[in-house]
Amino acid sequence: MIERCICLVCLDAPGGMELSDTNRALQLLHGGGCSKNGANRWYDKSLQFVVGRDGTCGVVCEHSPFDGIVLVQCTEHLLKHMVKTSKKMVRADSVSELPAPRRLRWKCSPEIQGLLASSAEKLQQIVKNLDFIVYKFDDYGKTFIKQQKCSPDAFIQVALQLAFYRLHRRLVPTYESASIRRFREGRVDNIRSATLEALRFVKTITDHTATVPDSEKLLLLKDAIRAQTEYTVMAITGMAIDNHLLGLRELAREVCKELPEMFTDETYLMSNRFVLSTSQVPTTMEMFCCYGPVVPNGYGACYNPQPESILFCISSFHGCKETSSTKFAKAVEESLIEMRGLCSRPSCATGKPLVKKEKVTRPSQGHQP
Repeated sequence: MIERCICLVCLDAPGGMELSDTNRALQLLHGGGCSKNGANRWYDKSLQFVVGRDGTCGVVCEHSPFDGIVLVQCTEHLLKHMVKTSKKMVRADSVSELPAPRRLRWKCSPEIQGLLASSAEKLQQIVKNLDFIVYKFDDYGKTFIKQQKCSPDAFIQVALQLAFYRLHRRLVPTYESASIRRFREGRVDNIRSATLEALRFVKTITDHTATVPDSEKLLLLKDAIRAQTEYTVMAITGMAIDNHLLGLRELAREVCKELPEMFTDETYLMSNRFVLSTSQVPTTMEMFCCYGPVVPNGYGACYNPQPESILFCISSFHGCKETSSTKFAKAVEESLIEMRGLCSRPSCATGKPLVKKEKVTRPSQGHQP
């Protein structure tokens, strides 16, 4: 019955925590563990609508069948319908035609009971290990960034690179999802944000021993934003490398006795360990998306640029001593403030756009460069 159903509705008991954005996001992600609502999920289901008695509500998405933009559009459609409905929302006649709900009876052998107990223990370990924070940067938003004649997404991506470099003194393979829904059966490709131009900028801006004028730092920032924007345009028009290489690798699995050396090379393997996994998920309604890291020593960074603020959902694991979601959020704040300072200094103002304009026919849905 669960496999056949369209979606699940999870009716949660109160989480017993302050209803901050961070705590509400955690309740959706894992329910607070098996002592709270952790067992009230079925993670193989594509859509789980969570409604809590304390007012927490949202959707848990299993990523295989669709991407974040689809979930956002679905949820915004529902929210706008609720807002626009002038009369009080009433029980639809079609609901009363549904069969009455009934409790599912489970036959659990001692072996299954043992597996359930071990699964509960694993869930608790995962819950305790997740280091997660929702951080709202409210010094400025995409309005200011657009005034600099550049893409808000490219600007934020460079800020994320600078934040990571501040903490770890290096750049790492970075994933940013790029929608390729303009193509038939298109899903996403990858924007690799750790560019050489970004590395030059972050090295210069963090080197306090060098006397580099602000005008030169601004030029390096412009160059990093330009490189990021150009890669974004390549990705959304089907010219990035990751899907192409993935297709070749999977074909090789089918037709070759053993994988070509390229796909077992350490450089290739390392380039696919995305220590920084990022995604822009903009919304027009009051909502946000979040997810966890994809490697044990990594960060997840989902962000939602608004006109006068930027909302970040930062995740990592307590089990890695090198990472800290709180420190990363602070580094993002410092980076965005410093980048604004560079753009705002009168001596640096040239009146020229930070990036060269590219004419691209954009899809109606998905990532906007």
